[in-house]
Amino acid sequence: MKKLVMLVCIFTASVNATEPLELFWEDMIPHNYIAPEADVDHSGSMSQQSLDAPVVESLNGKLVKIPGFKIPGFIVPLEGDNETTTEFLLVPYFGACIHVPPPPPNQIVYVKFSTGVPISNLYDAVWVTGTLSTATWQGDLATVGYSLTGISLSQYDG
Repeated sequence: MKKLVMLVCIFTASVNATEPLELFWEDMIPHNYIAPEADVDHSGSMSQQSLDAPVVESLNGKLVKIPGFKIPGFIVPLEGDNETTTEFLLVPYFGACIHVPPPPPNQIVYVKFSTGVPISNLYDAVWVTGTLSTATWQGDLATVGYSLTGISLSQYDG
């Protein structure tokens, strides 16, 4: 009987180990961090993005599912065609990174899939599952505090 209980515990732990950690956007901000007040300038300058936005280092290398239930994530495509994308920015609200200023780096995730994933409508909120990294990414649109190697993408069902 002890062996059976031990096997069930090992099996349960291994099943739970492959379940992604569901993150809320606020989970990606260190608990003691208070964002500085930002002046909004709609001049079109990307220099308005505050780069002083630390990431949560303990999330590095974790299998995650973003976003959580509260705020859906939206896609800002970077690479792909009119049917699929391989690289995009995941942002907490529609229009982020397109309108100035973008969210702070710890509220933007650079996502890369090895093969293209279908994007049916940029106005739709999505779930993205993959391995999160605290590696910074910088592009023309924004500086990003997190990167994610994508495993799956699905429509937000909340």
